[in-house]
Amino acid sequence: MDRRTFMQAGSAIAALPALSFAQPLTTVTIQIDGAAVPFYAPLYAALEKGIFRKYGIDAKFLYANASEIAKNVAAGNIEFGYPNADAVIAARASDIPVKVIHTTYQRSIGATLFKQSSGIKTFADLKGKRVAVTSLGSPNYLQLQAGLKQVGLTINDVKLDVIATGAIVQALQADRVDAIVFSELRRYNLEADGVKVGMISSNDFLPSFGNVLVTSDQFLKQKPQVAKGVAAALTEALAWVINGNAEEAINLSIEKYAPTWKGQEALLVRSFKETFIPSVWQSSVTKAKGLGAADMAVWQKSIDLLLEYKVIPKRVRAEDLVVQPSAIG
Repeated sequence: MDRRTFMQAGSAIAALPALSFAQPLTTVTIQIDGAAVPFYAPLYAALEKGIFRKYGIDAKFLYANASEIAKNVAAGNIEFGYPNADAVIAARASDIPVKVIHTTYQRSIGATLFKQSSGIKTFADLKGKRVAVTSLGSPNYLQLQAGLKQVGLTINDVKLDVIATGAIVQALQADRVDAIVFSELRRYNLEADGVKVGMISSNDFLPSFGNVLVTSDQFLKQKPQVAKGVAAALTEALAWVINGNAEEAINLSIEKYAPTWKGQEALLVRSFKETFIPSVWQSSVTKAKGLGAADMAVWQKSIDLLLEYKVIPKRVRAEDLVVQPSAIG
């Protein structure tokens, strides 16, 4: 073979795709807060688009309430959880050994909602008004307390109603209450029905983080590369959704996981493009350090506020609870 033929053969070999040797996948269970909804699209996309597999992970999903997720993770019943941050802080303050390894939500989505026609603009305007929360033990009750406190009011200055999750939005729509403390996402439902809505974000005065990825202290210590792979897959799936694939992610979620949401695609696309993509999944911190990165100062402020309101029994150091994704492994 002359030199020219040899070089051509070498170029042809180099152009071939790299050989792939099947590697055994590590099966993990991720327990998600609540029930299957399209807002968990990044996790669903990570599985359905083969992103978990790319990192050597075969993921399975289960659902439970946030406090049970923290306990299950710590006990080793499941490998990972996706609860809200307040429940994770409460668990750690009760000596349940859980670690946050991906601060997926950079802020909470709690909010006080009211009709624009009500004249309400600030918490001071709630004095004497009828305000609803879902329960006296819920995060939205704490948000109401904190919001009132910042303007020198207390719960005694409003007419408090407790209304179940499935009926609280309708109560506002029907004018049975003047305001509800719930989720800012319900603004989209109300506006779709023609209601002009005003909103005060709870995160402005009571910072939190919404859903975060957690594992146990022991699992993180024993299998850091698996934890790193799950966090990296979630980051890649988030980036995929953010970078122009929100509609596909929503459709995938409805088809595979949340069929009862069919028909609400337009509302969901709006919530992704106006809420999740610009300010829930992304922040100044993620732009500097990557998706899932934690603002440790805000974590500590969130912990200290929960202590101030006696939601947790003792102070927790953010450094003992939260790990930056880049520091895993």
